[in-house]
Amino acid sequence: MISAILEYEFLQNAFITGMIIGVIAPLLGVFIVVRRMSLIADALSHVTLAGIAASLLLEKKVMAFSGINPVYMGMAFSVTGSLFIEKLRGVYKHYQELAIPIILSGGIGLGVIFISLADGFNTDLFSYLFGSVSAVSKSDLWIVVFISILVFAIIILFYKELFLLSFDEEHAKASGIAAKSVHFIFIVMVALVIAASMRIVGILLVSSLMTLPVAASIRIARGFKQTIFYSILFGETAVLGGLTLSYYMDLAPGGTIVVLSVLLLIIAILAKRFTIEKATK
Repeated sequence: MISAILEYEFLQNAFITGMIIGVIAPLLGVFIVVRRMSLIADALSHVTLAGIAASLLLEKKVMAFSGINPVYMGMAFSVTGSLFIEKLRGVYKHYQELAIPIILSGGIGLGVIFISLADGFNTDLFSYLFGSVSAVSKSDLWIVVFISILVFAIIILFYKELFLLSFDEEHAKASGIAAKSVHFIFIVMVALVIAASMRIVGILLVSSLMTLPVAASIRIARGFKQTIFYSILFGETAVLGGLTLSYYMDLAPGGTIVVLSVLLLIIAILAKRFTIEKATK
């Protein structure tokens, strides 16, 4: 496997991209889960699908769009969707969770329309839906590197604010934290990470990489920082294991990564149960 990675550039791109995604997706996922916004990743992934489908449609119909990476339009749609979610959360102050299914439904609707206008699915769209090791280009890798730098910078600069807003938003606002601005920055970061992750995990499965490692780590972690550590550990294990298995067994990497994430979650649940049973004896 190592010799193949050294020999083929597409494998180098896939594994480096996967390693980065395995860190930043669970890292943001911890804050998403704690804020009880797990479904936001699903909503934005479907909006991203609409952007990808729109880009492929324009590439097919308009010569000026040929050669443009569809990831860019996917990112633009994802960020726009995230801003609409924040706006709707303000409109439905007592029913803020409604914002997510509204945007999710809109994303699915637009995606279906663009796909039908493009005369159905094609090979490129399938690689975005379910991930593909061979489809990760050098430009995709550089996009992920740039976004990962932004994510790390935001987490370092706003860690205290994000922590307080995640656990006690009212106290955070009373402490003088600019909640709206921090929410805005955070949700844009989530949108960018979702759009950047789709080449490896696939649009329909990317939300799993943001939530399943966190769900597993919550079972065994003893604090917030430990939850972050275990989430990243589980995320990296699932991504690297999934990419390796998908290469040798010719499987879609997205599905393989998600199945490994589910297995890690089951192991974490069983380990916690065993520990509790052992302590009570």
